[in-house]
Amino acid sequence: MRSSADPLEAALLDAVDIVADAVGIVRREPAIVFVDGRSGAGKSTFADLLAERLPGATIVRLDDVYPGWDGLREGADTVREGVLPPLRRGERGSWCTWDWNADKPSDRVQSVAPAPVVIVEGAGILTPESAELADVTVWLEAPLAARRARALDRDGESYAPHWERWARQEDAHLRDHHPERIARYVFRLP
Repeated sequence: MRSSADPLEAALLDAVDIVADAVGIVRREPAIVFVDGRSGAGKSTFADLLAERLPGATIVRLDDVYPGWDGLREGADTVREGVLPPLRRGERGSWCTWDWNADKPSDRVQSVAPAPVVIVEGAGILTPESAELADVTVWLEAPLAARRARALDRDGESYAPHWERWARQEDAHLRDHHPERIARYVFRLP
């Protein structure tokens, strides 16, 4: 286990060690890891740290897939239906991106190539249906005040007017899918 003076970083590093060990025993390729949690819980940082630990890992970020501020469920469905099945077959997975500044679909298609490990991080990814496609599932939990501060610090005031709107979709995800119960690993972060 690595150490850090920052309590969040220390907790994330400990969690990454546990998950990296779990991925190391997966016997198929790609090993698919889901990292779910509410906005500001630490999903992106966790995924970055995990990818650093796992040679050849790639990350699919739902922030690149969601079709706008009301698209939590649709973004997760897009990955479950159109990105992960091709990756399991050794093919590229792809999706149309969203132009967040213009608040409309973009003309750009993004794709991800098959890799030894695919980390999918984003709110909404862990459902009973999608869990069947994953080898390792993670739920990150953090207090509301800490999550909000981190999210607004990360995304600035452009996110502030959408915080409640997004939180309602996260509430529906938790109510409908109970990702914290499905996850193999649940980490409570500061």
